[in-house]
Amino acid sequence: MEQEKRLYHNYDKNVQYIHDYLEIDKSFDLIHMDVEYARKKMALFLIDGLVKDEMLHRIMWFLAELEEKDLEEDTLEKLIKRYIPYVEVDVEKDLHKAAEMVLAGPTALVVEGLDRIILIDARTYPVRGPEEPDLERVVRGSRDGYVETIVFNTALTRRKVRDRSLRMEYTSIGRRSKTDICICYLEDIADPRRVEKLKQHLDRIDTDGLPMAEKTIEEYLSGKMWSPYPTIRYTERPDTASEHLYEGHILVIIDGSPSVMITPATFWHHLQHAEEYRQKPLIGVYLRMARFIAIFASIFLLPLYYLLSTEMGLLPEELAFIGPKDVGLIPLIVQFLVAEIGIDVLRMAAIHTPSALATALGLVSAIIIGQIAVEVGWFSNEVVLYVAAVVMGTFATPSYELSLANRVTRIFLLIITAIFGLKGFIIGITCYILYLANLKTFYIGYFWPFMPFDAKAFLHVLIRQPVPNDHKRPSFLNPQDPDRK
Repeated sequence: MEQEKRLYHNYDKNVQYIHDYLEIDKSFDLIHMDVEYARKKMALFLIDGLVKDEMLHRIMWFLAELEEKDLEEDTLEKLIKRYIPYVEVDVEKDLHKAAEMVLAGPTALVVEGLDRIILIDARTYPVRGPEEPDLERVVRGSRDGYVETIVFNTALTRRKVRDRSLRMEYTSIGRRSKTDICICYLEDIADPRRVEKLKQHLDRIDTDGLPMAEKTIEEYLSGKMWSPYPTIRYTERPDTASEHLYEGHILVIIDGSPSVMITPATFWHHLQHAEEYRQKPLIGVYLRMARFIAIFASIFLLPLYYLLSTEMGLLPEELAFIGPKDVGLIPLIVQFLVAEIGIDVLRMAAIHTPSALATALGLVSAIIIGQIAVEVGWFSNEVVLYVAAVVMGTFATPSYELSLANRVTRIFLLIITAIFGLKGFIIGITCYILYLANLKTFYIGYFWPFMPFDAKAFLHVLIRQPVPNDHKRPSFLNPQDPDRK
Protein backbone atom coordinates (compact mmCIF):
# COMPACT_ATOMS: atom_id res chain seq x y z
CA MET A 1 0.00 0.00 0.00
CA GLU A 2 1.37 3.40 -0.96
CA GLN A 3 2.42 5.68 1.88
CA GLU A 4 0.73 9.04 2.31
CA LYS A 5 2.66 11.97 0.88
CA ARG A 6 1.80 14.95 3.06
CA LEU A 7 2.03 18.48 1.68
CA TYR A 8 5.23 20.41 2.24
CA HIS A 9 5.16 23.63 4.23
CA ASN A 10 6.67 25.30 1.19
CA TYR A 11 4.22 26.19 -1.62
CA ASP A 12 6.82 25.95 -4.39
CA LYS A 13 7.78 22.41 -3.35
CA ASN A 14 4.15 21.30 -3.50
CA VAL A 15 3.72 22.73 -6.97
CA GLN A 16 7.00 21.26 -8.19
CA TYR A 17 6.13 17.81 -6.81
CA ILE A 18 2.84 17.62 -8.75
CA HIS A 19 4.53 19.09 -11.84
CA ASP A 20 7.28 16.46 -11.76
CA TYR A 21 4.98 13.57 -10.81
CA LEU A 22 2.65 14.24 -13.75
CA GLU A 23 5.60 15.06 -16.05
CA ILE A 24 3.71 18.05 -17.36
CA ASP A 25 6.31 18.98 -19.97
CA LYS A 26 6.06 15.61 -21.75
CA SER A 27 2.34 15.76 -22.59
CA PHE A 28 0.63 18.60 -24.41
CA ASP A 29 -2.78 17.99 -22.82
CA LEU A 30 -1.51 18.26 -19.21
CA ILE A 31 -1.81 21.89 -18.17
CA HIS A 32 -0.04 23.66 -15.29
CA MET A 33 -1.19 27.24 -14.87
CA ASP A 34 0.40 29.62 -12.32
CA VAL A 35 -1.90 32.44 -11.25
CA GLU A 36 -2.13 35.00 -8.44
CA TYR A 37 -5.36 36.03 -6.74
CA ALA A 38 -5.75 38.20 -3.60
CA ARG A 39 -1.96 38.46 -3.34
CA LYS A 40 -1.67 34.68 -2.99
CA LYS A 41 0.18 32.46 -5.42
CA MET A 42 -1.95 29.65 -6.81
CA ALA A 43 -1.40 26.82 -9.31
CA LEU A 44 -3.99 24.99 -11.39
CA PHE A 45 -3.38 21.45 -12.69
CA LEU A 46 -5.84 19.99 -15.20
CA ILE A 47 -6.21 17.91 -18.35
CA ASP A 48 -7.29 19.72 -21.48
CA GLY A 49 -10.46 18.17 -22.88
CA LEU A 50 -11.67 16.71 -19.57
CA VAL A 51 -12.61 20.03 -17.96
CA LYS A 52 -15.63 22.23 -18.61
CA ASP A 53 -13.93 25.35 -19.94
CA GLU A 54 -16.88 27.64 -19.26
CA MET A 55 -17.15 26.56 -15.62
CA LEU A 56 -13.41 26.88 -15.05
CA HIS A 57 -13.38 30.36 -16.59
CA ARG A 58 -16.24 31.38 -14.30
CA ILE A 59 -14.38 30.13 -11.22
CA MET A 60 -11.24 32.01 -12.27
CA TRP A 61 -13.34 35.14 -12.79
CA PHE A 62 -14.69 34.88 -9.23
CA LEU A 63 -11.19 34.40 -7.83
CA ALA A 64 -9.88 37.36 -9.83
CA GLU A 65 -12.42 39.61 -8.08
CA LEU A 66 -11.00 38.78 -4.63
CA GLU A 67 -8.99 41.27 -2.62
CA GLU A 68 -6.25 40.47 -0.15
CA LYS A 69 -8.47 41.09 2.88
CA ASP A 70 -10.97 38.51 1.63
CA LEU A 71 -8.55 35.65 2.29
CA GLU A 72 -6.75 36.88 5.39
CA GLU A 73 -8.51 34.45 7.76
CA ASP A 74 -10.01 30.98 7.25
CA THR A 75 -8.71 30.94 3.70
CA LEU A 76 -9.61 27.32 2.98
CA GLU A 77 -13.15 27.57 4.36
CA LYS A 78 -13.85 30.78 2.50
CA LEU A 79 -12.56 29.40 -0.82
CA ILE A 80 -14.51 26.13 -0.82
CA LYS A 81 -17.71 27.54 0.74
CA ARG A 82 -17.92 31.05 -0.67
CA TYR A 83 -15.54 31.96 -3.47
CA ILE A 84 -15.51 28.82 -5.62
CA PRO A 85 -19.07 28.66 -6.98
CA TYR A 86 -19.30 24.98 -7.82
CA VAL A 87 -21.10 21.99 -6.35
CA GLU A 88 -18.38 19.32 -6.42
CA VAL A 89 -15.48 20.76 -4.45
CA ASP A 90 -13.29 18.64 -2.17
CA VAL A 91 -9.93 18.90 -0.39
CA GLU A 92 -6.99 16.50 -0.28
CA LYS A 93 -4.02 16.42 2.10
CA ASP A 94 -2.06 13.79 0.14
CA LEU A 95 0.06 15.14 -2.73
CA HIS A 96 0.19 11.77 -4.46
CA LYS A 97 -3.58 11.26 -4.37
CA ALA A 98 -4.19 14.80 -5.55
CA ALA A 99 -1.93 14.24 -8.56
CA GLU A 100 -3.71 10.95 -9.33
CA MET A 101 -7.08 12.71 -9.18
CA VAL A 102 -5.91 15.18 -11.83
CA LEU A 103 -5.41 12.22 -14.19
CA ALA A 104 -9.02 11.21 -13.54
CA GLY A 105 -10.32 14.62 -14.66
CA PRO A 106 -10.80 16.98 -11.67
CA THR A 107 -8.81 20.20 -11.44
CA ALA A 108 -6.31 20.59 -8.58
CA LEU A 109 -5.89 24.05 -7.08
CA VAL A 110 -2.76 24.56 -4.95
CA VAL A 111 -2.93 27.70 -2.82
CA GLU A 112 -0.02 29.36 -1.04
CA GLY A 113 -0.24 28.96 2.72
CA LEU A 114 -2.75 26.09 2.73
CA ASP A 115 -2.04 22.56 3.94
CA ARG A 116 -4.73 21.13 1.66
CA ILE A 117 -5.18 20.93 -2.10
CA ILE A 118 -8.59 21.95 -3.44
CA LEU A 119 -10.08 19.57 -6.01
CA ILE A 120 -12.72 20.99 -8.35
CA ASP A 121 -14.60 18.19 -10.09
CA ALA A 122 -15.65 20.17 -13.16
CA ARG A 123 -14.80 17.38 -15.55
CA THR A 124 -16.60 16.43 -18.71
CA TYR A 125 -16.12 13.42 -20.97
CA PRO A 126 -16.69 12.95 -24.69
CA VAL A 127 -19.90 10.91 -24.79
CA ARG A 128 -22.50 9.69 -27.25
CA GLY A 129 -26.20 10.05 -26.58
CA PRO A 130 -28.21 7.19 -25.05
CA GLU A 131 -29.38 4.85 -27.82
CA GLU A 132 -31.26 1.57 -27.89
CA PRO A 133 -28.77 -1.32 -27.56
CA ASP A 134 -28.39 -3.43 -30.70
CA LEU A 135 -28.43 -6.72 -28.76
CA GLU A 136 -31.50 -5.94 -26.64
CA ARG A 137 -34.02 -4.35 -28.96
CA VAL A 138 -37.73 -4.39 -28.18
CA VAL A 139 -40.76 -3.61 -30.32
CA ARG A 140 -42.29 -1.42 -27.62
CA GLY A 141 -40.43 0.14 -24.74
CA SER A 142 -37.78 2.68 -23.88
CA ARG A 143 -35.08 3.44 -26.43
CA ASP A 144 -32.44 4.64 -24.01
CA GLY A 145 -29.36 2.60 -23.26
CA TYR A 146 -26.23 2.87 -21.20
CA VAL A 147 -23.23 4.76 -22.58
CA GLU A 148 -19.49 4.73 -21.86
CA THR A 149 -19.56 7.34 -19.06
CA ILE A 150 -20.12 6.10 -15.52
CA VAL A 151 -21.87 9.27 -14.29
CA PHE A 152 -24.40 9.08 -17.13
CA ASN A 153 -25.04 5.41 -16.38
CA THR A 154 -25.60 5.99 -12.66
CA ALA A 155 -28.00 8.81 -13.54
CA LEU A 156 -29.95 6.57 -15.96
CA THR A 157 -30.23 3.95 -13.22
CA ARG A 158 -31.32 6.38 -10.53
CA ARG A 159 -33.92 7.81 -12.88
CA LYS A 160 -35.54 4.35 -12.99
CA VAL A 161 -35.06 3.57 -9.27
CA ARG A 162 -36.17 6.49 -7.12
CA ASP A 163 -35.55 4.67 -3.88
CA ARG A 164 -33.78 6.24 -0.93
CA SER A 165 -32.06 2.92 -0.18
CA LEU A 166 -30.36 2.83 -3.60
CA ARG A 167 -26.63 2.82 -2.96
CA MET A 168 -23.96 3.88 -5.44
CA GLU A 169 -20.57 3.06 -3.91
CA TYR A 170 -17.48 4.26 -5.70
CA THR A 171 -14.11 2.56 -5.94
CA SER A 172 -11.28 2.34 -8.46
CA ILE A 173 -9.35 -0.63 -9.83
CA GLY A 174 -6.01 -0.75 -11.62
CA ARG A 175 -2.67 0.44 -10.33
CA ARG A 176 -2.11 2.50 -13.47
CA SER A 177 -5.53 2.96 -15.05
CA LYS A 178 -7.40 3.88 -11.81
CA THR A 179 -10.63 2.87 -13.56
CA ASP A 180 -13.79 4.14 -11.85
CA ILE A 181 -16.10 1.37 -10.59
CA CYS A 182 -19.56 1.75 -9.05
CA ILE A 183 -21.26 -0.95 -6.97
CA CYS A 184 -25.01 -0.42 -7.13
CA TYR A 185 -27.66 -2.14 -4.99
CA LEU A 186 -30.80 -1.55 -2.92
CA GLU A 187 -29.68 -1.64 0.69
CA ASP A 188 -33.13 -2.62 2.00
CA ILE A 189 -33.36 -5.61 -0.37
CA ALA A 190 -29.91 -6.96 -1.31
CA ASP A 191 -28.21 -9.50 0.93
CA PRO A 192 -25.54 -7.50 2.84
CA ARG A 193 -23.23 -10.53 3.06
CA ARG A 194 -23.32 -10.91 -0.70
CA VAL A 195 -22.57 -7.21 -1.14
CA GLU A 196 -19.61 -7.48 1.20
CA LYS A 197 -18.25 -10.56 -0.58
CA LEU A 198 -18.44 -8.76 -3.93
CA LYS A 199 -16.53 -5.79 -2.48
CA GLN A 200 -13.87 -8.15 -1.15
CA HIS A 201 -13.53 -9.80 -4.57
CA LEU A 202 -13.12 -6.41 -6.25
CA ASP A 203 -10.59 -5.23 -3.64
CA ARG A 204 -8.43 -8.30 -4.34
CA ILE A 205 -8.10 -7.47 -8.05
CA ASP A 206 -4.49 -6.51 -8.63
CA THR A 207 -3.66 -5.46 -12.18
CA ASP A 208 -2.18 -2.55 -14.09
CA GLY A 209 -5.42 -1.59 -15.79
CA LEU A 210 -8.72 -2.67 -17.24
CA PRO A 211 -8.28 -2.36 -21.02
CA MET A 212 -11.35 -4.54 -21.68
CA ALA A 213 -13.35 -2.99 -18.80
CA GLU A 214 -16.15 -5.34 -17.70
CA LYS A 215 -14.67 -8.44 -19.38
CA THR A 216 -11.45 -8.07 -17.40
CA ILE A 217 -13.46 -7.77 -14.18
CA GLU A 218 -15.49 -10.87 -15.10
CA GLU A 219 -12.36 -12.99 -15.48
CA TYR A 220 -11.31 -12.03 -11.97
CA LEU A 221 -14.75 -12.62 -10.46
CA SER A 222 -15.86 -15.77 -12.28
CA GLY A 223 -13.35 -18.14 -10.64
CA LYS A 224 -13.29 -20.81 -13.38
CA MET A 225 -11.53 -18.80 -16.05
CA TRP A 226 -11.59 -21.54 -18.71
CA SER A 227 -15.31 -22.12 -18.38
CA PRO A 228 -17.17 -20.98 -21.53
CA TYR A 229 -20.40 -20.27 -19.65
CA PRO A 230 -20.96 -16.73 -18.33
CA THR A 231 -21.67 -16.45 -14.61
CA ILE A 232 -22.37 -12.71 -14.90
CA ARG A 233 -25.16 -11.22 -16.97
CA TYR A 234 -24.64 -8.06 -19.02
CA THR A 235 -27.23 -5.53 -20.00
CA GLU A 236 -27.20 -2.17 -21.75
CA ARG A 237 -30.82 -1.40 -20.82
CA PRO A 238 -31.51 0.71 -17.69
CA ASP A 239 -34.98 -0.87 -17.29
CA THR A 240 -33.52 -4.40 -17.26
CA ALA A 241 -30.84 -3.38 -14.74
CA SER A 242 -33.45 -1.69 -12.54
CA GLU A 243 -35.68 -4.78 -12.52
CA HIS A 244 -32.75 -6.86 -11.29
CA LEU A 245 -32.08 -4.32 -8.54
CA TYR A 246 -35.64 -4.78 -7.29
CA GLU A 247 -35.07 -8.55 -7.22
CA GLY A 248 -32.02 -8.15 -4.99
CA HIS A 249 -29.16 -8.37 -7.49
CA ILE A 250 -26.05 -6.21 -7.36
CA LEU A 251 -24.88 -4.14 -10.33
CA VAL A 252 -21.30 -3.30 -11.19
CA ILE A 253 -21.00 -0.21 -13.39
CA ILE A 254 -17.58 0.40 -14.98
CA ASP A 255 -16.42 3.64 -16.54
CA GLY A 256 -15.71 3.23 -20.24
CA SER A 257 -18.23 0.43 -20.79
CA PRO A 258 -21.90 0.63 -21.86
CA SER A 259 -22.52 -2.84 -20.39
CA VAL A 260 -23.60 -3.10 -16.75
CA MET A 261 -22.74 -6.31 -14.92
CA ILE A 262 -25.55 -8.09 -13.01
CA THR A 263 -24.49 -10.43 -10.20
CA PRO A 264 -25.26 -13.15 -9.44
CA ALA A 265 -26.79 -14.57 -12.64
CA THR A 266 -27.86 -18.17 -13.17
CA PHE A 267 -28.14 -20.02 -16.48
CA TRP A 268 -31.82 -19.08 -16.74
CA HIS A 269 -31.18 -15.36 -16.30
CA HIS A 270 -29.32 -15.42 -19.61
CA LEU A 271 -32.45 -16.69 -21.34
CA GLN A 272 -34.66 -13.78 -20.29
CA HIS A 273 -35.50 -10.89 -22.59
CA ALA A 274 -37.27 -7.57 -21.99
CA GLU A 275 -39.64 -8.23 -24.91
CA GLU A 276 -41.42 -10.92 -22.85
CA TYR A 277 -42.47 -8.28 -20.33
CA ARG A 278 -43.43 -5.71 -22.97
CA GLN A 279 -46.31 -7.90 -24.19
CA LYS A 280 -49.39 -9.42 -22.54
CA PRO A 281 -48.63 -12.34 -20.18
CA LEU A 282 -49.95 -15.01 -22.56
CA ILE A 283 -47.88 -13.60 -25.43
CA GLY A 284 -44.92 -13.40 -23.10
CA VAL A 285 -45.32 -17.09 -22.22
CA TYR A 286 -45.44 -18.00 -25.92
CA LEU A 287 -42.35 -15.90 -26.72
CA ARG A 288 -40.44 -17.48 -23.84
CA MET A 289 -41.41 -21.02 -24.89
CA ALA A 290 -40.42 -20.32 -28.50
CA ARG A 291 -37.11 -18.90 -27.34
CA PHE A 292 -36.40 -21.88 -25.09
CA ILE A 293 -37.13 -24.30 -27.94
CA ALA A 294 -34.85 -22.36 -30.30
CA ILE A 295 -32.00 -22.17 -27.76
CA PHE A 296 -32.05 -25.84 -26.80
CA ALA A 297 -32.40 -26.81 -30.47
CA SER A 298 -29.25 -24.79 -31.17
CA ILE A 299 -27.40 -27.07 -28.72
CA PHE A 300 -28.83 -30.53 -29.37
CA LEU A 301 -30.34 -30.52 -32.88
CA LEU A 302 -27.13 -31.07 -34.91
CA PRO A 303 -25.71 -33.85 -32.70
CA LEU A 304 -29.12 -35.57 -32.66
CA TYR A 305 -29.52 -35.27 -36.43
CA TYR A 306 -26.02 -36.64 -36.96
CA LEU A 307 -26.75 -39.57 -34.64
CA LEU A 308 -30.01 -40.45 -36.41
CA SER A 309 -28.38 -40.07 -39.82
CA THR A 310 -25.51 -42.41 -39.04
CA GLU A 311 -27.44 -44.99 -36.99
CA MET A 312 -30.59 -45.57 -39.00
CA GLY A 313 -31.73 -48.39 -36.72
CA LEU A 314 -32.71 -45.82 -34.08
CA LEU A 315 -35.47 -44.40 -36.29
CA PRO A 316 -38.96 -45.83 -36.68
CA GLU A 317 -40.27 -46.26 -40.22
CA GLU A 318 -42.41 -43.12 -39.91
CA LEU A 319 -39.24 -41.03 -39.51
CA ALA A 320 -37.13 -42.79 -42.11
CA PHE A 321 -36.98 -39.60 -44.18
CA ILE A 322 -34.55 -38.07 -41.65
CA GLY A 323 -30.98 -38.13 -42.86
CA PRO A 324 -29.33 -37.19 -46.17
CA LYS A 325 -30.14 -39.38 -49.14
CA ASP A 326 -26.73 -38.73 -50.66
CA VAL A 327 -23.98 -38.01 -48.12
CA GLY A 328 -21.43 -37.23 -50.82
CA LEU A 329 -17.67 -37.62 -50.85
CA ILE A 330 -17.14 -35.61 -47.66
CA PRO A 331 -18.07 -37.30 -44.35
CA LEU A 332 -21.09 -35.81 -42.63
CA ILE A 333 -19.17 -34.80 -39.49
CA VAL A 334 -16.65 -32.88 -41.61
CA GLN A 335 -19.50 -31.08 -43.37
CA PHE A 336 -20.93 -30.00 -40.02
CA LEU A 337 -17.59 -28.82 -38.65
CA VAL A 338 -16.74 -26.90 -41.83
CA ALA A 339 -20.20 -25.30 -41.76
CA GLU A 340 -19.77 -24.32 -38.10
CA ILE A 341 -16.41 -22.71 -38.77
CA GLY A 342 -17.78 -21.05 -41.90
CA ILE A 343 -20.67 -19.50 -39.96
CA ASP A 344 -18.27 -18.10 -37.36
CA VAL A 345 -16.03 -16.68 -40.08
CA LEU A 346 -19.05 -15.01 -41.68
CA ARG A 347 -20.10 -13.62 -38.30
CA MET A 348 -16.66 -12.12 -37.75
CA ALA A 349 -16.61 -10.79 -41.30
CA ALA A 350 -19.99 -9.13 -40.73
CA ILE A 351 -18.65 -7.39 -37.61
CA HIS A 352 -15.69 -5.95 -39.50
CA THR A 353 -17.62 -5.12 -42.67
CA PRO A 354 -18.75 -1.49 -43.13
CA SER A 355 -22.52 -1.06 -43.11
CA ALA A 356 -22.52 0.01 -46.76
CA LEU A 357 -21.05 -3.38 -47.75
CA ALA A 358 -23.11 -5.58 -45.40
CA THR A 359 -25.72 -6.33 -48.07
CA ALA A 360 -23.03 -7.39 -50.53
CA LEU A 361 -21.51 -9.70 -47.89
CA GLY A 362 -24.93 -11.30 -47.31
CA LEU A 363 -25.44 -11.95 -51.02
CA VAL A 364 -21.97 -13.42 -51.44
CA SER A 365 -22.35 -15.72 -48.41
CA ALA A 366 -25.82 -16.86 -49.50
CA ILE A 367 -24.70 -17.68 -53.04
CA ILE A 368 -21.38 -19.32 -52.16
CA ILE A 369 -22.39 -21.23 -49.02
CA GLY A 370 -26.04 -21.79 -49.75
CA GLN A 371 -26.09 -22.67 -53.44
CA ILE A 372 -22.70 -23.26 -54.99
CA ALA A 373 -21.37 -25.26 -52.02
CA VAL A 374 -24.29 -27.70 -52.41
CA GLU A 375 -23.87 -27.95 -56.19
CA VAL A 376 -20.15 -28.56 -55.93
CA GLY A 377 -20.71 -31.26 -53.33
CA TRP A 378 -19.24 -29.67 -50.24
CA PHE A 379 -22.54 -29.83 -48.38
CA SER A 380 -25.78 -31.74 -48.71
CA ASN A 381 -29.06 -29.83 -48.68
CA GLU A 382 -29.98 -31.26 -45.27
CA VAL A 383 -26.72 -30.03 -43.73
CA VAL A 384 -27.42 -26.48 -44.90
CA LEU A 385 -30.99 -26.72 -43.59
CA TYR A 386 -30.09 -27.93 -40.10
CA VAL A 387 -27.12 -25.60 -39.75
CA ALA A 388 -29.39 -22.68 -40.66
CA ALA A 389 -31.90 -23.86 -38.02
CA VAL A 390 -29.33 -23.94 -35.22
CA VAL A 391 -27.89 -20.59 -36.30
CA MET A 392 -31.36 -19.05 -35.89
CA GLY A 393 -31.52 -20.59 -32.43
CA THR A 394 -28.13 -19.06 -31.65
CA PHE A 395 -29.31 -15.62 -32.75
CA ALA A 396 -32.49 -16.04 -30.68
CA THR A 397 -30.38 -16.37 -27.50
CA PRO A 398 -30.68 -13.05 -25.60
CA SER A 399 -27.20 -13.35 -24.07
CA TYR A 400 -24.43 -13.11 -26.64
CA GLU A 401 -21.98 -14.74 -24.21
CA LEU A 402 -24.33 -17.69 -23.66
CA SER A 403 -24.83 -18.16 -27.40
CA LEU A 404 -21.07 -18.50 -27.88
CA ALA A 405 -20.85 -20.99 -25.00
CA ASN A 406 -23.71 -23.01 -26.49
CA ARG A 407 -21.90 -23.09 -29.82
CA VAL A 408 -18.82 -24.61 -28.14
CA THR A 409 -21.06 -27.18 -26.42
CA ARG A 410 -22.71 -28.07 -29.74
CA ILE A 411 -19.36 -28.72 -31.39
CA PHE A 412 -18.25 -30.84 -28.41
CA LEU A 413 -21.44 -32.95 -28.62
CA LEU A 414 -21.00 -33.34 -32.38
CA ILE A 415 -17.45 -34.62 -32.05
CA ILE A 416 -18.15 -37.00 -29.17
CA THR A 417 -21.23 -38.36 -30.98
CA ALA A 418 -19.18 -38.91 -34.15
CA ILE A 419 -16.55 -40.84 -32.17
CA PHE A 420 -18.70 -42.95 -29.83
CA GLY A 421 -22.14 -42.93 -31.47
CA LEU A 422 -25.19 -43.29 -29.22
CA LYS A 423 -23.09 -43.84 -26.10
CA GLY A 424 -21.13 -40.68 -26.85
CA PHE A 425 -24.33 -38.67 -27.34
CA ILE A 426 -25.74 -39.82 -23.99
CA ILE A 427 -22.44 -39.37 -22.15
CA GLY A 428 -21.97 -35.90 -23.70
CA ILE A 429 -25.40 -34.67 -22.60
CA THR A 430 -24.92 -36.16 -19.14
CA CYS A 431 -21.54 -34.44 -18.75
CA TYR A 432 -23.05 -31.19 -20.00
CA ILE A 433 -25.87 -31.23 -17.42
CA LEU A 434 -23.54 -32.29 -14.58
CA TYR A 435 -21.07 -29.55 -15.53
CA LEU A 436 -23.72 -26.84 -15.38
CA ALA A 437 -25.12 -28.31 -12.15
CA ASN A 438 -21.70 -28.07 -10.48
CA LEU A 439 -20.94 -24.59 -11.78
CA LYS A 440 -21.29 -21.76 -9.26
CA THR A 441 -22.12 -18.10 -9.67
CA PHE A 442 -21.07 -16.29 -6.51
CA TYR A 443 -21.57 -19.40 -4.35
CA ILE A 444 -24.98 -20.11 -5.90
CA GLY A 445 -25.83 -23.10 -8.09
CA TYR A 446 -25.65 -22.01 -11.73
CA PHE A 447 -28.52 -24.31 -12.70
CA TRP A 448 -30.86 -23.18 -9.89
CA PRO A 449 -33.83 -23.77 -9.65
CA PHE A 450 -33.46 -26.89 -11.82
CA MET A 451 -30.59 -28.15 -9.67
CA PRO A 452 -31.18 -27.99 -6.73
CA PHE A 453 -34.78 -28.34 -7.78
CA ASP A 454 -37.34 -25.78 -6.63
CA ALA A 455 -40.70 -26.51 -8.28
CA LYS A 456 -42.30 -23.13 -7.65
CA ALA A 457 -39.24 -21.14 -8.72
CA PHE A 458 -38.75 -23.35 -11.79
CA LEU A 459 -42.34 -22.70 -12.82
CA HIS A 460 -41.55 -18.97 -12.75
CA VAL A 461 -38.54 -19.65 -14.95
CA LEU A 462 -40.54 -21.57 -17.55
CA ILE A 463 -43.67 -19.41 -17.54
CA ARG A 464 -43.63 -15.64 -17.61
CA GLN A 465 -45.92 -14.72 -14.70
CA PRO A 466 -48.36 -11.76 -14.75
CA VAL A 467 -46.68 -8.94 -12.86
CA PRO A 468 -49.49 -8.55 -10.23
CA ASN A 469 -49.08 -12.23 -9.32
CA ASP A 470 -45.30 -12.21 -9.28
CA HIS A 471 -44.67 -10.61 -5.90
CA LYS A 472 -41.96 -12.90 -4.52
CA ARG A 473 -38.30 -12.11 -5.02
CA PRO A 474 -35.97 -15.01 -5.98
CA SER A 475 -35.17 -16.96 -2.82
CA PHE A 476 -31.62 -17.84 -3.90
CA LEU A 477 -30.70 -14.14 -3.53
CA ASN A 478 -31.67 -14.25 0.16
CA PRO A 479 -33.32 -10.80 -0.04
CA GLN A 480 -33.98 -8.89 3.18
CA ASP A 481 -37.47 -8.05 1.91
CA PRO A 482 -38.68 -11.22 0.11
CA ASP A 483 -42.16 -9.88 -0.72
CA ARG A 484 -42.68 -7.13 -3.29
CA LYS A 485 -46.09 -6.19 -1.82
